[in-house]
Amino acid sequence: MSSILEIFASNVRNLRLQKGLSQEKLAEMSNLHRTYIGMIERGERKVTIVVAEKIARALKVGICDLLK
Repeated sequence: MSSILEIFASNVRNLRLQKGLSQEKLAEMSNLHRTYIGMIERGERKVTIVVAEKIARALKVGICDLLK
């Protein structure tokens, strides 16, 4: 079974790719650094609820969609 961190990381990456966004563009849209987005997608960083909300808004999804 995957950890919540792995699920979040995978969902962010998959949704970003489905929307045709680069890590750099997602970072810009969510007001985060590009390398931070990369670390999130690799499951190297734990994120706060505030960061999760920024990413969800940039991807135009609910936070719950990033955790399913």
